[in-house]
Amino acid sequence: MIFEPYKLKNITLRNRVVMAPMTRNQSPGGIPTQDVVSYYSRRSKAEVGLIITEGIEVSHKASSAYPNVPRLDTENAREGWKKVVNGIKKHDGSVIAQLWHCGGFRKLGMQPDPEVPGYTASGLVKPGKKVAHEMTLEDIKETIEAYASDAKICEELGFDGIEIHGAHGYLIDNFFWSGTNIRDDQYGGTLEKRSKFVVDIIKAIRDQVSNEFIVGLRFSQWKQHDFEAKLALNPEELKKVLIEPVNSGLDYVHSSMRRFWEKEFENSEENLAYWTKKITKIPTIGVGSVGLDSDFVDMTAPASPTSIERAIEDISKNKYDMIAVGRALLSDPEWVLKMKEGRLNDVIPYTKEALLNLY
Repeated sequence: MIFEPYKLKNITLRNRVVMAPMTRNQSPGGIPTQDVVSYYSRRSKAEVGLIITEGIEVSHKASSAYPNVPRLDTENAREGWKKVVNGIKKHDGSVIAQLWHCGGFRKLGMQPDPEVPGYTASGLVKPGKKVAHEMTLEDIKETIEAYASDAKICEELGFDGIEIHGAHGYLIDNFFWSGTNIRDDQYGGTLEKRSKFVVDIIKAIRDQVSNEFIVGLRFSQWKQHDFEAKLALNPEELKKVLIEPVNSGLDYVHSSMRRFWEKEFENSEENLAYWTKKITKIPTIGVGSVGLDSDFVDMTAPASPTSIERAIEDISKNKYDMIAVGRALLSDPEWVLKMKEGRLNDVIPYTKEALLNLY
């Protein structure tokens, strides 16, 4: 079932394997190069069902926090992405652009404008640490508009959809989490109010793009600076986080776990992707160290290929719909073909060289 076609809104994926978004830092000046085009095209040719691009910084003054991350705010950057899309579709692939605002990971002194600080819901980058700019309502409005405008650009460039990066402690997740959102206006307080920022982003995007264009959301419980953090302690709280974003026009939810095989809540053996699917009733992607023998802790740590029988079983039982693969696809662009053909011993192990090189 995992290697069979799957219908996601208006497109038919050739299988249910998704390439997870992974930051590559290989786009000088925010412009995807020919090496970036080849990198994605290679994986499309090797039958990845759906490619979600590395995070593309939204066109907002405070979105950047890492060097050589791609953008959309210049003609050259847009032309670079158009070549990426064409390279993927040349091999009958499908592609979604991930839109990313780094929020509090940005620091003063960073490019492209060293005088712009990091932006967060309440100035907090983690509980008790207030070193960022507390967003005003005007800041929020500008950011929402940037997401909507960039989503429209992505549709014009030929992407099949966009994914809003709402995970891992970045800006949207900073609003989601009670540890960093202590606002007392319409964007803070209850779980529902802390979800309003992404709800408004989804609505603004939907106003700009066609009905056929796919809009997804990636979320997580864990943060890069706190692997044990929780947005929701039980399914009832998870529903409060997700239901309004879903009702605002999402087509799928991407549930990010560090270890996809682990249970999420007490009194159940099911993972976060299962609960996401059960609550939202819409297509759900699960991700978290798929195909490797060690979980995500350090991207430079080596990992060996392993069976994906658990993921195959979960999807065959409709616990969730698609499985995203990250590091395993960095080291071996032909991972899907090899796993489909039962050639586990031929899969190239993951090492830090895969992270450092664009192949």
